[in-house]
Amino acid sequence: MPSASDEPARADVCATDAPSSERMSSESSASEPVPSEVALPGPQGALTERDRRILALEGRTFRYVGAKERAIREEIGLSKVAYYVRLNALLDEPAALRAAPAVVNRLRARRTSEDGGASLDGDHRVA
Repeated sequence: MPSASDEPARADVCATDAPSSERMSSESSASEPVPSEVALPGPQGALTERDRRILALEGRTFRYVGAKERAIREEIGLSKVAYYVRLNALLDEPAALRAAPAVVNRLRARRTSEDGGASLDGDHRVA
């Protein structure tokens, strides 16, 4: 049977055996702020604020020529090329599919369709 002196020692061990992500979050918040653009890779990762804004922008309709490019520059703060590179990467992330399934599925279908972006000469490049 454990003595009363063993219990405080176990409590100390349990406190230090916390998952590394919990220790890192408490340590990083104390030492230096974590930028909002950082997200964990893989299924445990969440979307950054910029990623959410990209998906929201893709869900909008633009009436005038150049309006989307202007919104990309002003609202997201990226060049057009960097925006589309990030958008293409987002389409493969499960977190993006969970956040905006209609937008992601629509863009995935456009990206993979045979005649979606093909020109008359058979060139299947996007953008």
